[in-house]
Amino acid sequence: MYCISLKSITIPDSVTSIEEDAFSQCKSLKSITIPNSVTSIGDGAFMNCESLQSITIPDSVTSIGKSALFSCESLKSITIPDSVTSIEDTGFSWCESLKSITIPDSVTNTGNHAFMRCTALESITIPESVTSIGDSAFYHCDNLTICAPAGSYAIEYAKSNSIKFKRNLIFV
Repeated sequence: MYCISLKSITIPDSVTSIEEDAFSQCKSLKSITIPNSVTSIGDGAFMNCESLQSITIPDSVTSIGKSALFSCESLKSITIPDSVTSIEDTGFSWCESLKSITIPDSVTNTGNHAFMRCTALESITIPESVTSIGDSAFYHCDNLTICAPAGSYAIEYAKSNSIKFKRNLIFV
C-alpha cells in the first residue's frame, strides 16, 4: 500500500488472495501479472493505481471486491473471467480511459456505481444472465451504449435510465 514508485509487479504463484488495499495508491504501477493461484481480489486492492493501463484477471479468480479498481484513470482494458459472478459496488468507478468492456455470462449482478464516471466508456456488453444492475451503475458515462440481448434486464435498465442501447441478435 502506498508504494508510489512501484512500476510493475509479478505476484508469485504462492499467493492465493490479493488482500484489501494491497496495491492501493501505487500511482506509478503500470503492469501487474496475477497468477492462476489467486482466487480473490480484495476491496480497494488496486484503488487509485493511476498509471495501470491493463489487467488480465485469471480464470481462478471468483470474487473481485468493492472498489477493487476504483480510479484507475489510465486503465484502457480489462478482462473479467467467466469465474466471476458479481461486479461489486464502485468496482470500476472513475476508470476514465476504459472504452469498452464485456461482462461474462457468469455475472448475475453489478453493484451500485459499478462503472460510475467511466467517461470514455462507449460500449458495454451485458449478458442475459445479469438480472440486477445497481443504482447509478453508469452515472456520467455519457457516451455509453449498452449491448445486450433483446428483452433482457440490461435493455430494460437502459430504457428506464435513458442510456443508448443496442440489441444483440442471438442465433441458435
